[in-house]
Amino acid sequence: MPAPINPFKRALKQGEMQFGCWLGLADTFSAEMMGQAGFDWLVVDGEHGPNDLRSILAQLQVLAGTNTHAVVRLPVGETYMVKQTLDAGAQTLLIPMVETVEQARQLVRDVNYPPHGDRGVGYALARASRFSTIADYGTTADAQICLLLQVENLRGLTALDDILALEGVDGVFIGPADLAADMGHMGNAAHPDVQATIMDALKRIRAAGKAPGILSTRDEMTNDAIAAGAQFVAVGADVLLLGQAARALAKKWQATKG
Repeated sequence: MPAPINPFKRALKQGEMQFGCWLGLADTFSAEMMGQAGFDWLVVDGEHGPNDLRSILAQLQVLAGTNTHAVVRLPVGETYMVKQTLDAGAQTLLIPMVETVEQARQLVRDVNYPPHGDRGVGYALARASRFSTIADYGTTADAQICLLLQVENLRGLTALDDILALEGVDGVFIGPADLAADMGHMGNAAHPDVQATIMDALKRIRAAGKAPGILSTRDEMTNDAIAAGAQFVAVGADVLLLGQAARALAKKWQATKG
């Protein structure tokens, strides 16, 4: 029996649009609820959410019971973190702050088994192989792993074309907030210069045959990104959705007090 098909990777290869949302609450109950909401994919955020390997594992387990694909964002592209997260059952990784082709090349090796990569062959003990019940996991897993790289500063954009030339990179995600800060526009990803840079990058990614990705909570930017070729688009975050709804509700009723 081979490794399970990665539906998110398959959809990207087929050119299908995939809408997603961020999970920053680091909680299984809310993750399961979000998994039932109807998104194509959800990011379990290990960079800015208070997650560790066990909380990521727990969210992978609850999302497995939904029709939404789990994408795990690691805090950094460390080889040991990649190995542990893949063994925990993640099939799609989003790696932040990729700035050089050398980083990207090593990440490609990290997600592949020898002789083409450096992933440790310990799947007999891992959830990824359903605890040894997937007999052909070692020979079929590589084809189902989806590697998404975040390019989110000017140094990364300088290396973008070289990164895009690498086989084994499935998609490149442009990080608007970090890019805006690096361009001198902290907190203002809507600045025209930032927007022009983002849209140009998305077009370059699509032209190279990779899937372009973006996070946008503004409809105008979202539509512009889609027009520029964005294919996996996160349109919100659980923290923002809860916070905005809670503040609006509190404000509504506080205003009725004498």
